[in-house]
Amino acid sequence: MLRLAVVMGVVGIVLASGTPARAAQAAPAGTKSSARASAKPATGAIVNINTGSAAEISTLPGIGAKTAARIIEYRQKNGPFKKVEELMNVRGIGEKNFLKLKPRLAVGPAKADHDQPQK
Repeated sequence: MLRLAVVMGVVGIVLASGTPARAAQAAPAGTKSSARASAKPATGAIVNINTGSAAEISTLPGIGAKTAARIIEYRQKNGPFKKVEELMNVRGIGEKNFLKLKPRLAVGPAKADHDQPQK
């Protein structure tokens, strides 16, 4: 019964807002749709793997906190990525996962002192 009331409430929000995306933003904080909406930023956002933080890198599909930390560790040890394909040198990122990530990846100049360990 409670599930039906929650579903009806979410349907009402969708109808009132006009789109499911707006409904996720308008849904009450305890509902699943708002939790999912806040878990990852906008779909399709491009991440620069030379300047991205662990939090930004972990927004990529299939990349969790541990893999994001490995990417940053690789970047610190080997310098900035010259091309996105170098990401496959990081443990946990194979060709299959890389192909899913490729449209969302960018390489650019690294920020000064951003990746260098403190001496």
